[in-house]
Parts: sequence; structure tokens; C-alpha cells
Amino acid sequence: MIDKETIINLTETYLQGSSSYLVDVLIGVGNTITVEIDNDEGVDIDQCAALSRHLEANLDREVEDFELTVTSVGLTSPFKTLRQYKKFEGEEVEVLTKKGEKLSGTLESSDPEGFTVAVTKKVKPEGAKRKVEVVENIRFAFNEVKHTKYLIRFK
Repeated sequence: MIDKETIINLTETYLQGSSSYLVDVLIGVGNTITVEIDNDEGVDIDQCAALSRHLEANLDREVEDFELTVTSVGLTSPFKTLRQYKKFEGEEVEVLTKKGEKLSGTLESSDPEGFTVAVTKKVKPEGAKRKVEVVENIRFAFNEVKHTKYLIRFK
């Protein structure tokens, strides 16, 4: 089986100095390799093809056969890296907690320990006749969430 670290090292070396970055490497049964990359401006097919050629040139099919797919992360795919969280700061995201709570709000900030989402809620103040909207900043540690995704809204 092809070593995941080898693929990671080859990919990171190739991407070094570019605006693209490695998100994940998956190696499945039969040496099915999937390399996911992202870029703050988006990834095009030429970038994926160039990385694929680089990996193919540095892996020997005579030693071990493999199937290789280099792809960009889908817009609605869960975030896997801090850089993806950074990319979407200021944008609306959906968070699913490990407790099963789903909420959406604006991704305010992120750091190596977690992230903060501003959630708008309707609450009825004491003595008021109507509910008012209140923004609450909720902090999450990465290990508290099942996933965070960019939320696409059509207006």
C-alpha cells in the first residue's frame, strides 16, 4: 500500500510557494488515492491536472499500482483545515455539533483551538410585546463539532 505520508510530502512540496494548499489525502482499498486541495481564490482544473502529473511522475507504478484523483474541495464540503475556516471568516456557515444541534450564523473568527460563530436569535425581552433579534457569539472547540460547512443562500 502506498504510504499516505509520501503523498502528503509530495503534495506539500509541490504546492509550496503557491496560494493552493493541501486539505486531505485519502487512500482506499486497492491504492485508490484521492488528494483534495483548496485555494483562497478557488481551484481550477489546470491546477489539479498539474499536481496529478507531478504525483504521477514521482510515484512508480512498476513498484506499486495505484489510481489517483486530484480534486478541489467542494463548496459545500465540511471544513477540514484551519485555513478553510480562515477563508470563510465573515461568511455564513452551518455548524452541526456532536450533540446534534444544528445552527447557522456568520463565522466571526477562527484560531488553532476553535472558532466563533455569530448567531442571530429572536428573544422576547421581559415586559416586551414582540420578539427582537439578538446576535450571540458562540465559541466552539473543533472537537465539539461534527462538521462546519459554508452555507449557500440564494436571494
